[in-house]
Amino acid sequence: MTFERSPGPPEPGLPHPPSGGAPGSGPTPVQIRLQILTTEHWSLLASRGLAWNEVFARAGMYLSTLSATIVALGLIGGIDQFGDAFFTFAFVLLPVVLFLGVGTWLRMGTSNFHDVQTIAGMNRIRGAYLQIAPDLEPYFVMGTHDDPPGIGITMAVPPGLPVIVHLIASTPFLVTTLNAVLAGALAALVIVRLFGGQGAAAALGAIAVALLVFAFETVVARRTITRGQRSVHPLFPTPPEEPRDPVARQLL
Repeated sequence: MTFERSPGPPEPGLPHPPSGGAPGSGPTPVQIRLQILTTEHWSLLASRGLAWNEVFARAGMYLSTLSATIVALGLIGGIDQFGDAFFTFAFVLLPVVLFLGVGTWLRMGTSNFHDVQTIAGMNRIRGAYLQIAPDLEPYFVMGTHDDPPGIGITMAVPPGLPVIVHLIASTPFLVTTLNAVLAGALAALVIVRLFGGQGAAAALGAIAVALLVFAFETVVARRTITRGQRSVHPLFPTPPEEPRDPVARQLL
């Protein structure tokens, strides 16, 4: 003889999944749901931390390599009086450094895409926490919605700050600018050495190349951001009447 436990009353917390599972299966207990959500939350947090640790390590390596290259070229130029040896070292080292900068910039774009995914997932999990324990809402300072306003809260974007200021202060913008300047400097050296250009021609060529590289990287970065935003389909958008600032929400 087999004994079956009759299903009890539904437990509070997250909405139960639709029926259709195995016969006799009941809703998942709140404790197990909370354990699963916590595990997923820490997994997303660790994945985000590892991605950005790699990005900052690459950015630091890029800046260190660029600084060492500039110092080396300065020493060689002083000894060689900016002759053949200087241009030989410049044409060997600067393309390598630029390649390292472009690789760092590409990795940052991938990390930004990954960042949007992980933040959206963590915001959904925080929303699930609040469904399980609504009385804990005053203690949450990060976003609990997976739409752009909620993601912006978790990314600590200051409210009212112009977008251009936030972009200029970011590490990807710094790497983009350095790549453009480095490409312009390399173009100036090519104009002076191979085409016998004077200072004005080299300066104009450097500015033109730098602007082209900067524009290209900016357009690609913008497309990456747009693709990341479109990849997230909000399931729990911010209610229209809810304040966007979590601190203001607690003060109401």
